[in-house]
Amino acid sequence: MFIAILALVSMAGFSQGIKFTEGTFDQLKAEAKKTDRPIFIDVYATWCGPCIFLASDIFTKDDVGKYMNEKFVNAKFDAEKGEGIDIAKKYKVKAYPTMLILDAEGKELGRVVGAERTTEAFIKKIEEATSK
Repeated sequence: MFIAILALVSMAGFSQGIKFTEGTFDQLKAEAKKTDRPIFIDVYATWCGPCIFLASDIFTKDDVGKYMNEKFVNAKFDAEKGEGIDIAKKYKVKAYPTMLILDAEGKELGRVVGAERTTEAFIKKIEEATSK
């Protein structure tokens, strides 16, 4: 009995939301090519309330992680720092959060602007953005 409970507790520790890839934009494109998956980029600002909500209450959920990790190479860039500045300019990001869906060459396939309040609504918006 104790071993079964320990196994359940251990498995719970492995559940997580979106796994964001660290690296440059070029490295993300290379990973997308290698894995034959599009890129999802969360373009955010540290002062943005809806961005903070997504990061803490949506991106961390198991159902969102399962969906996003299977379908995309995921990354996030602060639009006011480092390479995030160039990405925000290149893709004409005007509001935060803006989530970009790109092919392995960096061509925009879709975007979602703003935060959804539930994981179901978030996944639905991503599906809608990728089906255009």
